[in-house]
Parts: sequence; C-alpha cells; structure tokens
Amino acid sequence: MAKNVSEIMTVEIETIGLEDTAQTAAKKMKEKNVSSLVVMDGNNQAVGIVTERDLVVQVCCYEASSKEYIVRHVMSSPVANIDPDSTVETAASLMQENKVKHMVVVDENKTVGIITSSNFIKYLNAQLELDDVHAKILATAFSEEPM
Repeated sequence: MAKNVSEIMTVEIETIGLEDTAQTAAKKMKEKNVSSLVVMDGNNQAVGIVTERDLVVQVCCYEASSKEYIVRHVMSSPVANIDPDSTVETAASLMQENKVKHMVVVDENKTVGIITSSNFIKYLNAQLELDDVHAKILATAFSEEPM
C-alpha cells in the first residue's frame, strides 16, 4: 500500500530568517547536519529555501564574503510544496518534474514538515527490507522440503 508524505517526511524543520547572512545559513547547516534551511518570513510562513547548492552557486563561485550576502538574495523562491496527504509517489514525481530535491510539506497554510531525497532513501531501504522478508516467506512456503 502506498504511503503518504506525512508518513516519511521530516517533522523537525530547520529554518532561517530572510535577513540572516549566508554565513549564518552555512554554519547552521553544518551544526544541524542538514543540506537545506526553510526560509521563514515575519509571519512564520515558508517563503523560500536555501540549500548547499544555492550557497555554492551564488556565494562561493563569486569569491564573495558569506557575511555580505543575505539569505533573501541567495534562496530559491517560491518554495516547492506538497500536501501531507499526497502519496510518496506523487511527491517523487513532483520533485523530478520541478527538478528540486526538497519540498516543504504544507497543511492548511501551515508548514508541517519537509521531504528530501534522504526521506526517500530511508523509505526505499525499508521497502527493500520488507521485500527480503517476503521473499524468504515465499521461498519457505514453496520449498519442496517437508515442513
């Protein structure tokens, strides 16, 4: 049975403000061991996302000081989002279609989580483990040896 996004998403979202520096974003990503931060406005609404790639492409490639760049200028916006009741397959399709690796999960205009490629890897690993169990059960059930 297909799982919903709410079943595999990360609930603890790491965020950053619009006016924080790129250096603050990079330090927070390192400290929290994440590859992205959801950018929140003054009304606590997700207005963008800043990723490691954003920092590399828009700051590092120009040999600029990360202290001088503001998150608002390096973030990707608008942020791709999805409903928590959408299927995992729908999320994967939308991410591929939109060429994004992170989607904010929004329920009734409230940010409730994030889904990333890491979530899909964990989900697929769990499915593979189940497939191994199912294969062993089938092999036992159909073996020619008496039970």
